[in-house]
Amino acid sequence: MKVLIIDTVDPILTDGLRDLGFELEEDYTSSKVEIMAKLPNYQGMVIRSRFPVDKAFIECGTSLKFIARVGAGMENIDIPFAESKNINLIKAPEGNRDAVGEHAIGMLLMLFNNLKRADAEVRNGQWRREANRGLEIQGKTVGIIGYGYMGSAFAEKLQGFGCKVLAYDKYKSGFGNVYVEETSLTDLQEQADIVSLHIPQSEETLGMVGFEFINAFAKPFYLINTARGKSVKTADLVDALKSGKVLGACLDVLEYEKASFEDMFLSPAGGGARRVGVDLPAAFQYLIEAENVILSPHIAGWTIESNQKMAQTIVNKVKALKLI
Repeated sequence: MKVLIIDTVDPILTDGLRDLGFELEEDYTSSKVEIMAKLPNYQGMVIRSRFPVDKAFIECGTSLKFIARVGAGMENIDIPFAESKNINLIKAPEGNRDAVGEHAIGMLLMLFNNLKRADAEVRNGQWRREANRGLEIQGKTVGIIGYGYMGSAFAEKLQGFGCKVLAYDKYKSGFGNVYVEETSLTDLQEQADIVSLHIPQSEETLGMVGFEFINAFAKPFYLINTARGKSVKTADLVDALKSGKVLGACLDVLEYEKASFEDMFLSPAGGGARRVGVDLPAAFQYLIEAENVILSPHIAGWTIESNQKMAQTIVNKVKALKLI
C-alpha cells in the first residue's frame, strides 16, 4: 500500500509507516492540482495544513483508506464527504496537548509580569521596578472553554498556581476532576478573571467571541486564545481592550491567518492577502502596539517534542487500522 506525504513531518512518522510495510512518496512542492492528478495511486495521505482537503480533492482519492493530519484540528478537511467515502480520518491532539498547555501558561506569565516591556526596557538601559510590578495567578479564577485534549492539558498545567479552575464544554459533561470544576457558560462568565479558549473551528465557533459574548462577563477579564483565530472578532476584542472590559490578551492565533497557518491574510473582508507592514487593519495595528497584548505566530503546539509525539500518534493510529 502506498502513502503520499505532502507536508514535512518528523522521521518518526515516515520510518514508522515504512516499518508497518507502507511504500511512501514525499511530495512537498507539487501544486494541489498536480497532487490531485496522482492521488488515485495512493491508499493513504499525510498532511498538516498545506491546503484544504475539499470535496473535489477527496473525489480524486479513489483508493484512499486514510487521511492523517499531523495536528489537532480538522477544519480544513471535508469530514462528512470523506467519511461518506469510507476514508478513515486521523488526527493527533494527544501529541501537542502538553505543548499548548505550557505555551498558554507562558503567555499568561509574560503578560502578568510585564516581561515583554521589562525586557525591552532593561535592554535599553531602563530599570523601572515599580512600573513593572506584576500580578499573580494565585487566587484568581481561570475559566476554560472547551475541555478536550488542549483544555484539559491547560487545566493540569495550572496545578500548583493556587487558582480556581472552571471549565465549560457544550458537548461534554461529567468531566469534573481534581484539576477542574465543571460549570455552565453562565457561571463561568460570572466568575472568571482569566478565560482560555480551547475550541475547534466550526460554523458554531466562527466569531463566537464578539461584543455580546465579551460583555456577558461579570468582571473585566484576561483572554487567552491558543485555539483558532477566527473564533475571536478582532475588532470587538480591540474595543473591549480599549474600554477595559478585557484587561489583556494572549493571542497565539489570529483572525487574519491563512487556512494553512503559514502566513496571514490581513484583509479579512476579502480584499486579498496583505503581508505584515502593508495596509494593516486598524484592529491589528492596535494589537501589535498594545503593551497588554502578547502575540505569537500559531506556535502553541509547535515544539520539538510535540512534533515527535504527533508523528508517533499517527503511526500508532494507522497501525490500529490494520490495513496491512
